[in-house]
Amino acid sequence: MNIDFGVFEKKTNLKFSNKELLKRAFTHRSFINENKGQGEHNERLEFLGDAVLELVITDYLFHKYPDSTEGELTLYRAALVNTQSLSQVALDLSMNEYLLLSKGEAKDTGKAREHILANTVESLIGAIYLDSGYDDARDFIVTNISHYIDEIVEKGTWIDSKSKFQEKAQEATGITPMYKTVRETGPDHDKKFTVGVYLNNEKVAEGNGNSKQSAEQDAALNGLVRKGWD
Repeated sequence: MNIDFGVFEKKTNLKFSNKELLKRAFTHRSFINENKGQGEHNERLEFLGDAVLELVITDYLFHKYPDSTEGELTLYRAALVNTQSLSQVALDLSMNEYLLLSKGEAKDTGKAREHILANTVESLIGAIYLDSGYDDARDFIVTNISHYIDEIVEKGTWIDSKSKFQEKAQEATGITPMYKTVRETGPDHDKKFTVGVYLNNEKVAEGNGNSKQSAEQDAALNGLVRKGWD
């Protein structure tokens, strides 16, 4: 597959010394499974990029909102780096056009593609960090991700989705939601969780995350949308 990553570099004002590192950031595990000998997939970069992203966003929010509590800052950060937010960043940067996927994965849309795009943003951040250092990774994050916080705060989407879903569920049905882990994937150091939110025996929605807590928040957010309670 011949993809010109130089076009992406120009669009994002990035300049990689190691072009293979940039390509790896966009390489999904499924592509390597289908194309043996085509390099490495991006999961290790994703692991690194996730940590860099969390540090940069934490520092940014700490200084932007000096009067906010720890709890509020934590919720702001969660809303800014969740799957929906990061997948939107990827779409804004046309990252979908550069993904290296298996033929099967390439056909997936919706939540599955959102998850891949969000992970690719983290992989790209990890690649920038390795290629040119923390300052460039921070600049990329501040330029392309941090500005979303204004809209998140204005619209109130940072509010704890689990609390909001429970409030709406009890108001509409009198039922307290339950959360159950549907599946776990990935190695121990980089687990991915899928959690379902239930009202009695009805599974309302599923959510994904790097921890059970974040997957539960994602499930609750999806449940609010599914029920029309958002």
